[in-house]
Amino acid sequence: MKQFDDFQLDSLVLKGIREMGFEEPSPIQAECIPAVLRGEDVIGQAQTGTGKTAAFGIPLLERVNAAQKRVQSVVLAPTRELAIQVSEELRKIGKHKRVRTLPIYGGQSIGRQIKALKQGVHVVIGTPGRMLDHLRRGTLRLDDVETLVLDEADEMLDMGFIDDIEAVMRFLPEHRQLLLFSATMPSGIRHLARKYMKKPRYITVSRGEVTAPVIEQVYYKVLENGKLESLCRILDSEEVEQGILFGRTKKGVDELAEALQARGYLAGGLHGDMAQQQRDRVMNAFRRGDLELLVATDVAARGIDVGSVSHVINYDIPQDAESYVHRIGRTGRAGRTGMALTLVTPREMKQLRSIEEEIGDRLIAKELPTLEEVAERQQKVLIEQLEETIQSDEPISIFEEMVKELTSRHDAEKVAMAALHLAFADRFTASNDAVYDFGETGASPGMVRFFINVGRNANIRPPELVKAIAEQAGIAAKKVGRINIYDRFSFVEVPEEAAPFVFEALRQTKINGARVNLEPARPRNLS
Repeated sequence: MKQFDDFQLDSLVLKGIREMGFEEPSPIQAECIPAVLRGEDVIGQAQTGTGKTAAFGIPLLERVNAAQKRVQSVVLAPTRELAIQVSEELRKIGKHKRVRTLPIYGGQSIGRQIKALKQGVHVVIGTPGRMLDHLRRGTLRLDDVETLVLDEADEMLDMGFIDDIEAVMRFLPEHRQLLLFSATMPSGIRHLARKYMKKPRYITVSRGEVTAPVIEQVYYKVLENGKLESLCRILDSEEVEQGILFGRTKKGVDELAEALQARGYLAGGLHGDMAQQQRDRVMNAFRRGDLELLVATDVAARGIDVGSVSHVINYDIPQDAESYVHRIGRTGRAGRTGMALTLVTPREMKQLRSIEEEIGDRLIAKELPTLEEVAERQQKVLIEQLEETIQSDEPISIFEEMVKELTSRHDAEKVAMAALHLAFADRFTASNDAVYDFGETGASPGMVRFFINVGRNANIRPPELVKAIAEQAGIAAKKVGRINIYDRFSFVEVPEEAAPFVFEALRQTKINGARVNLEPARPRNLS
């Protein structure tokens, strides 16, 4: 495998790459970077998670002349989310070279985009429609563009952007480089390649190179307002030697690290707003094993390579499959087995299914450990700790007088039980089972009955309702109970244990395109 140093890149670009935490080029980067630097047209067939953004981004940034405040490269992407994501990654890699990137997409003020373009931008990343809008207005000029990238080209074709893409290309200079990245190669992509590319180089990365097979991947369904307690149950029942927990935001990382510390876990936070000295201190403590849990954002964790990480825990579900693959790659290093756990709220079930589709794998669903299971494991751990303390030379004589006084008045066994209760009772009584109390809903035994504010008026039939509940709440279709559909409302029964997930998943959602609201039903004799 090559190293990034082998590409003879600008030292400022290399600095950005290292700060992003890229240790060595991925397969597509190793092939793509030199080809793009040589000026070749490239067709890259690669799924999300292979490192394709940096594969085209690094050579684009290398070739930018930062002193010239003009657009030198353009990236077309199918969605605003991808445009923002690509722009952010290029900005971070190119920041020391002072490369300016700008995402442009519909839904954002065009005036703000025009102002940014006037100030001078080197790389523009945008959706085809908004890019074309700027070109026709004359607010974006492509006279000096050397390279055009079509990212996720098959998605753009599926969304009907082919005419817009070809219209954008008419604004480009005759001599320019074209890079095309696509997960699949339908006829429309091949037509584009034949029409606009000169002797393109084909680079293919198989899906097998995306995920690590030695990592066991599981997920837990959790309620939004019970996430922290659910996490603590998992931590208390799993044998976590060292774990990295991923949060979505810097604020979220700080809050989670503090909450875990308050509960007695050896945890530390890591994110980009921390001073370098502080980050080094946390990382060194983690490497030494002084911290068992590291809570981090995606970017902060990119440079982490600690061989002893046994668990990666997605406290917040990643935004896409690429982030998921980057995250879980922090465990299962050097042939070791690892475990990746993902906490999924009902509203995130669709996102989970999307990630599974992208990585070509299904995560295993696991039930949250019960309080009894957690208590049983904690009791074993506590007994081991007490026995170690009894057999050790630790100075515990400071309690001798107190014990003598108490045992002179009470039975020694009762004194020990009272001491343990005082010190550890909260560990065994923390419960999140009563987050929702739906009360009496007139359902069959063991079920909860919900009222839904739409019925036949929205063309809702039992199969659609069952499908929505199964997909969005992540419960088996056969578990859905009695359904009654009327003209303007419906009732459905679900098992008690699944009711909170159904409630969170289907509140303020859509079924058959109709906005629905769901609430606990009143008992039949009152409704």
